[in-house]
Amino acid sequence: MEPAPPSITRLLHQSQGGNKAAFDELIPVVYEQLYRLASRRLSSERPGHTLRTTEIVNEAYLRLVDADVNWNDRAHFYAIAAQVMRRILIDYAKSRKREKRGGEYEKVPLDSAFELGVPSASNLLEVNEALDRLSAKDERKGRIIELLVFGGLTYDEAAAAVGISAATLHRELKLAKAFLYRELTAAPPAAGRVT
Repeated sequence: MEPAPPSITRLLHQSQGGNKAAFDELIPVVYEQLYRLASRRLSSERPGHTLRTTEIVNEAYLRLVDADVNWNDRAHFYAIAAQVMRRILIDYAKSRKREKRGGEYEKVPLDSAFELGVPSASNLLEVNEALDRLSAKDERKGRIIELLVFGGLTYDEAAAAVGISAATLHRELKLAKAFLYRELTAAPPAAGRVT
């Protein structure tokens, strides 16, 4: 019989107390989850994509090691990891856009774009901008989408990370999806017209 894996929360608290060995022990425990999230995200990319799953996970690890965060528990760690992965993917998409000197985005409805899964490469920046607008209007709704889409958390884990019930999360999620759908499918304003 294999020994039980170490408690993520315990390791987080020990690493927070300055125990680097605890953080190093934590990474193999969470690596599989981080790898799965990154792999799922990259599965929607075009063939021959230059960013690799291991690169995302390694970059996330480096950013998490340097993060000055008071870890609460496992859900909090994955919430921060979701933010870190989102930033890595957005930074990469922005650099690719700069390399290509533009490029048009394909407008895709929210549900078909990532079905509370992963945005496609063609609309990742657009989804990110819409998510930023949602967060500016309602930070909690933006956080919920980020945890579910970029963090891969379950509804229950996301609810715990945000500090709300699962039922409240479902209500908030419906409103957040409606907002993002409207943002992603809205026609751009006509030239010269102020909105």
